[in-house]
Amino acid sequence: MSLRQLGITVFLLVLIVWLGTLVVGIYHKEEVARGTVNETKSQLAALDARKASLSGMVNDLDTDRGQEASLRETFGVAKPGEDVIVVVPQKELPPPPPPTFWQKLRAALGI
Repeated sequence: MSLRQLGITVFLLVLIVWLGTLVVGIYHKEEVARGTVNETKSQLAALDARKASLSGMVNDLDTDRGQEASLRETFGVAKPGEDVIVVVPQKELPPPPPPTFWQKLRAALGI
């Protein structure tokens, strides 16, 4: 193999490695772009759902009944002659403490 053929071979190997790194870089960028597109599509779907929900709320607020319901819910007001009932949730009782060694022993012995 002559020096010229060796130089061409080295040049071609360097060119192949360089092109390979370019292809890998482009592939990586394409994966990132595809992930970004999927994420953006899911965000768009969530925003569309929120827009529909908010549009429904706005439509409800356009009516007198909707405005009254919003005032009642937000400020807790009542019409004259109505009473307001406040429902207080029950307190949860803490779980009983685990039995002590002596209590377990007494239970085992039937005392």
